[in-house]
Amino acid sequence: MLFRKSIIPVSLIGVGLLLNNSDLEKRWQTEIRNKVGNEYDFPIDDYVQYIPIIEMYAADAFGVQAKNHWFDQTKYLFMANAVTSIITHTLKRTTQKNRPNGAEYSFPSGHTSFAFTNASVLYKEFEGSSSLLAYSGYAFATTTGVFRVLNNKHWVSDVLVGAGLGMLVTELIYYFEPFKDYNPFMNTQNITLLPQFSENEYGVYFSYSF
Repeated sequence: MLFRKSIIPVSLIGVGLLLNNSDLEKRWQTEIRNKVGNEYDFPIDDYVQYIPIIEMYAADAFGVQAKNHWFDQTKYLFMANAVTSIITHTLKRTTQKNRPNGAEYSFPSGHTSFAFTNASVLYKEFEGSSSLLAYSGYAFATTTGVFRVLNNKHWVSDVLVGAGLGMLVTELIYYFEPFKDYNPFMNTQNITLLPQFSENEYGVYFSYSF
């Protein structure tokens, strides 16, 4: 089961590694920028990476059946993002690859790994109850990756490896389910805590149903 579910993310990572620093991806980047314009910059990728998280908690708030309790969702979301972030930033500093725009720390794409981690958690939680909701996160994650390339922030290989990492780490987290039995809110179904995100602020929404 784990092997079968790992085929896609491992394939993305493999293709990304093959393309990494190749003349082919450099030609692609040049052709893409020539088509969209060398001044093109539409920073939608800074925002859509968060949408799968918003979708998940909105679905919880509206009572859509999920695989796990909201606390467990948050627990696995945090762990998956923490592990993915550590791997991503370690690789960035190890490879020292420059971005297409000349900036540092290109490989792999942090925006993309974050977006695909979030999308994978959303998928894991709702694949059994709402296919449309479960797969929708991948549309936003893919949009994030595409615009990292269009905006000249990353090479194609950076995005492919970032996507694969996010998916693979999430798959492993849900397979092993660390701290599975730890949930202090399991018997308090009338309490809901939801993370709140904005461009520069993070917070928590609290609600109690009488």
